[in-house]
Amino acid sequence: MQYATDDAFINSIVGEGTHFRGHLELAGLLRIDGDFTGSIRSDGKVLVGKNGRADCTIEAATVVIGGVIRGSVYATEKVIVLATGMVLGNIHCPRLIAEPGVLMDGEFAVRGEVATHELETTRGRGKRGAFWLQESRPEQASSVASASLRLGVSSQA
Repeated sequence: MQYATDDAFINSIVGEGTHFRGHLELAGLLRIDGDFTGSIRSDGKVLVGKNGRADCTIEAATVVIGGVIRGSVYATEKVIVLATGMVLGNIHCPRLIAEPGVLMDGEFAVRGEVATHELETTRGRGKRGAFWLQESRPEQASSVASASLRLGVSSQA
Protein backbone atom coordinates (compact mmCIF):
# COMPACT_ATOMS: atom_id res chain seq x y z
CA MET A 1 0.00 0.00 0.00
CA GLN A 2 1.34 3.41 -0.97
CA TYR A 3 1.18 6.11 1.72
CA ALA A 4 1.12 9.84 1.20
CA THR A 5 4.28 11.68 2.12
CA ASP A 6 2.77 15.08 2.86
CA ASP A 7 3.12 16.95 6.15
CA ALA A 8 -0.31 15.85 7.38
CA PHE A 9 0.79 12.21 7.65
CA ILE A 10 3.50 11.13 10.09
CA ASN A 11 5.15 8.07 8.58
CA SER A 12 7.36 7.31 11.59
CA ILE A 13 7.64 8.42 15.20
CA VAL A 14 10.14 7.92 18.01
CA GLY A 15 7.86 8.56 20.97
CA GLU A 16 8.69 10.10 24.32
CA GLY A 17 10.40 7.54 26.55
CA THR A 18 11.73 5.65 23.51
CA HIS A 19 15.46 5.26 22.81
CA PHE A 20 16.37 4.42 19.19
CA ARG A 21 19.89 3.68 18.00
CA GLY A 22 20.78 3.02 14.36
CA HIS A 23 20.29 4.17 10.78
CA LEU A 24 16.84 5.16 9.56
CA GLU A 25 15.82 5.80 5.93
CA LEU A 26 12.28 6.89 5.15
CA ALA A 27 10.01 8.87 2.88
CA GLY A 28 7.68 11.36 4.48
CA LEU A 29 7.62 12.81 7.96
CA LEU A 30 9.59 11.53 10.96
CA ARG A 31 8.82 12.96 14.41
CA ILE A 32 11.28 12.48 17.28
CA ASP A 33 9.94 13.02 20.80
CA GLY A 34 12.29 10.52 22.48
CA ASP A 35 16.04 9.89 22.17
CA PHE A 36 17.58 9.07 18.77
CA THR A 37 21.23 8.14 18.18
CA GLY A 38 22.61 7.33 14.74
CA SER A 39 21.74 8.72 11.32
CA ILE A 40 18.58 9.69 9.45
CA ARG A 41 17.93 10.05 5.74
CA SER A 42 14.52 11.25 4.58
CA ASP A 43 13.04 12.57 1.36
CA GLY A 44 10.57 14.54 3.47
CA LYS A 45 10.62 16.33 6.80
CA VAL A 46 12.28 15.44 10.11
CA LEU A 47 10.78 17.06 13.21
CA VAL A 48 12.57 16.97 16.57
CA GLY A 49 9.84 17.79 19.08
CA LYS A 50 10.24 19.90 22.22
CA ASN A 51 11.10 16.83 24.33
CA GLY A 52 13.12 15.12 21.59
CA ARG A 53 16.89 14.64 21.71
CA ALA A 54 18.92 13.56 18.69
CA ASP A 55 22.62 12.70 18.62
CA CYS A 56 22.92 12.06 14.91
CA THR A 57 23.45 13.18 11.35
CA ILE A 58 20.23 14.17 9.60
CA GLU A 59 19.80 14.44 5.84
CA ALA A 60 16.30 15.55 4.78
CA ALA A 61 14.40 18.06 2.68
CA THR A 62 13.24 20.04 5.73
CA VAL A 63 14.34 19.76 9.36
CA VAL A 64 12.40 21.38 12.22
CA ILE A 65 14.20 21.47 15.58
CA GLY A 66 12.16 22.10 18.72
CA GLY A 67 14.26 19.92 21.03
CA VAL A 68 17.98 19.21 21.31
CA ILE A 69 20.20 18.04 18.48
CA ARG A 70 23.90 17.27 18.59
CA GLY A 71 25.37 16.47 15.19
CA SER A 72 25.16 17.64 11.60
CA VAL A 73 22.05 18.61 9.67
CA TYR A 74 21.94 18.63 5.86
CA ALA A 75 18.70 19.99 4.39
CA THR A 76 17.88 20.36 0.70
CA GLU A 77 15.12 22.92 1.38
CA LYS A 78 15.33 24.53 4.83
CA VAL A 79 16.04 24.17 8.54
CA ILE A 80 13.72 25.73 11.12
CA VAL A 81 14.91 26.07 14.73
CA LEU A 82 12.07 26.83 17.13
CA ALA A 83 12.46 28.93 20.30
CA THR A 84 12.67 25.73 22.38
CA GLY A 85 15.43 24.31 20.16
CA MET A 86 19.08 23.75 20.97
CA VAL A 87 21.66 22.91 18.28
CA LEU A 88 25.16 21.70 19.14
CA GLY A 89 26.60 20.96 15.73
CA ASN A 90 26.64 22.01 12.11
CA ILE A 91 23.83 23.02 9.79
CA HIS A 92 24.12 23.01 5.98
CA CYS A 93 21.07 24.26 4.09
CA PRO A 94 19.89 26.76 1.50
CA ARG A 95 17.59 28.48 4.04
CA LEU A 96 17.79 28.77 7.85
CA ILE A 97 14.96 30.11 10.01
CA ALA A 98 15.65 30.60 13.74
CA GLU A 99 13.10 31.90 16.23
CA PRO A 100 14.22 34.30 18.97
CA GLY A 101 15.57 32.46 22.00
CA VAL A 102 17.21 29.50 20.25
CA LEU A 103 20.53 28.18 21.50
CA MET A 104 22.95 27.35 18.68
CA ASP A 105 26.64 26.47 18.73
CA GLY A 106 28.37 25.21 15.61
CA GLU A 107 29.08 26.04 12.00
CA PHE A 108 26.22 27.13 9.78
CA ALA A 109 26.50 27.10 5.98
CA VAL A 110 23.46 28.85 4.52
CA ARG A 111 24.26 29.42 0.89
CA GLY A 112 21.01 29.21 -1.03
CA GLU A 113 22.10 25.94 -2.65
CA VAL A 114 21.19 22.34 -1.94
CA ALA A 115 23.30 20.73 0.81
CA THR A 116 24.30 17.09 0.41
CA HIS A 117 26.27 14.70 2.53
CA GLU A 118 27.08 11.00 2.41
CA LEU A 119 25.90 9.52 5.71
CA GLU A 120 28.09 7.19 7.72
CA THR A 121 26.13 4.60 9.64
CA THR A 122 27.25 4.58 13.26
CA ARG A 123 25.95 1.05 13.94
CA GLY A 124 25.54 1.58 17.66
CA ARG A 125 28.75 3.53 18.19
CA GLY A 126 26.81 6.50 19.50
CA LYS A 127 28.13 8.80 22.16
CA ARG A 128 26.96 8.33 25.73
CA GLY A 129 27.41 10.73 28.55
CA ALA A 130 25.83 13.14 30.96
CA PHE A 131 24.13 15.07 28.16
CA TRP A 132 21.96 12.12 27.15
CA LEU A 133 21.48 10.63 30.60
CA GLN A 134 20.19 13.74 32.35
CA GLU A 135 16.75 15.21 31.82
CA SER A 136 18.20 18.21 30.02
CA ARG A 137 15.97 20.69 28.28
CA PRO A 138 16.90 23.80 26.29
CA GLU A 139 14.88 26.11 28.56
CA GLN A 140 17.16 25.16 31.48
CA ALA A 141 20.20 26.66 29.78
CA SER A 142 21.11 30.33 29.97
CA SER A 143 23.51 29.99 27.04
CA VAL A 144 24.92 27.27 24.83
CA ALA A 145 28.36 27.65 26.38
CA SER A 146 27.11 27.38 29.96
CA ALA A 147 24.78 24.51 29.02
CA SER A 148 27.62 22.64 27.36
CA LEU A 149 29.92 23.13 30.34
CA ARG A 150 27.21 22.22 32.86
CA LEU A 151 26.27 19.07 30.97
CA GLY A 152 29.85 18.06 30.15
CA VAL A 153 29.23 18.16 26.41
CA SER A 154 31.80 19.07 23.82
CA SER A 155 30.32 21.33 21.16
CA GLN A 156 32.33 19.45 18.54
CA ALA A 157 29.86 17.05 16.90
